[in-house]
Amino acid sequence: MKKKLWLPLLIVAAISIIATSQYPKLYVATGYGAKCMASGIFVAGREALNIQENDLDYSIVKYTRSIIDYQEKSVTTTIWGLASQKAIYRDGLGCCLTTDEDRNYTKPTHSPANFKTANSWKMAWPEGEGIGDTIFPELDLTQLKNAINNAFDKRGIKIQRTAAVVVIYKGRLVAEQYWRDQSIQPETKLWGWSMNKSIINALIGVMVKKGKLSLDASAPIEEWLNDQRKDITLNDLMHMSSGLSWNEDYGAISDVTTMLYRKRDVFKYARDFPLEKQPNSEWKYSSGTTNILSGIVRKTLKNDQLYLDLPYTEIFNKIGMHSMVLETDASGNYVGSSYGYATARDWAKFGQLYLQDGVWKGDSILPRDWVTYSATPAGTAKGIYGAQFWLNRSGELPDAPKDMFSCKGHRGQRIFIVPSRHLVVVRLGFAEDHFNHNTFIGSILGSFVQQN
Repeated sequence: MKKKLWLPLLIVAAISIIATSQYPKLYVATGYGAKCMASGIFVAGREALNIQENDLDYSIVKYTRSIIDYQEKSVTTTIWGLASQKAIYRDGLGCCLTTDEDRNYTKPTHSPANFKTANSWKMAWPEGEGIGDTIFPELDLTQLKNAINNAFDKRGIKIQRTAAVVVIYKGRLVAEQYWRDQSIQPETKLWGWSMNKSIINALIGVMVKKGKLSLDASAPIEEWLNDQRKDITLNDLMHMSSGLSWNEDYGAISDVTTMLYRKRDVFKYARDFPLEKQPNSEWKYSSGTTNILSGIVRKTLKNDQLYLDLPYTEIFNKIGMHSMVLETDASGNYVGSSYGYATARDWAKFGQLYLQDGVWKGDSILPRDWVTYSATPAGTAKGIYGAQFWLNRSGELPDAPKDMFSCKGHRGQRIFIVPSRHLVVVRLGFAEDHFNHNTFIGSILGSFVQQN
């Protein structure tokens, strides 16, 4: 009889141990689910079922369930009744996870443009939203169309999971295609994930141009002044070579998942990590580093209104990137590591800005040689990374030129910038496990029947 009692006790103990060890992951899942569902609905204007089937069809997140309050503009997401997190929408700031109902906040003063007006559709991109009628004899449009079509799943199949492709050649929109069920359109805002790191690059560039920051100076963080972190320069942070301890594992309870799904202040959390190695001695990809850079901009400006307006007044509005919503955490920091939404065409405008050496219609938005700096390999990165941009110097994508550099985001978000080919290619999607970026960009490049 006593032996029989041991069995259920052992089972209960085993379940308890497993639940205890895995329980924190449930908060990552519900945080991911609530944030993505809220942004998908209230920022991008998409349907909840479409978001659940595509954006949240990922890892254990697929088992989450969400309650949507359209009046409050909030999403509460649970998993198996064991964990719950809530995300709220705040006008101008997008969506963030929250543990309270505080909606008193500063917001950007910009006004999103209505890019669906009749005139905007009549004008060619980038001035408007239409495809231009410029003829490029070196471009085989049929081959280009086939290359793009091959990047999408056939109806009823979900393997490549491509949501949008936009191709810009010599400053003109020459081709585009969207998710086949019509739920994704040219005006649909889509997530950028870590492509937003390159937007922080642009913000730092603006601050350098204004003389408010210097790449060679020590990072202006008061909490670092009394220890070895005082030797970390802004350039080290830009190159992901700060020497700070960090774990970027998205499949575990790690520094990055804790920052994104359990902390209200991403800057403060990342700022407080200790030095692990000497600055500029090792390259380590770190979303925390980008959020430190975002926080540096905020602390340097010493004015939240100026900080929140900066990307819009100095970048987005100037290049017509009117759909862009750069999202903040609950404490008002731009989560430059991960959170921003824009249309595929507007993501392409950001790429075009860098293709044009930071100049837009004669306006030098970025400092002279800033793009060269951004696309020059960090000394510790072995040719794969510059300053908040990924590089192809090592030939990671062998079918693309080595001068190509790119913005990369979780689940296959890409802006490919190819200066030698006058080309910007955007691919946005819901996964990349079975998507071959080399084949994709190689087939796009193969559509040019003669080089010029």
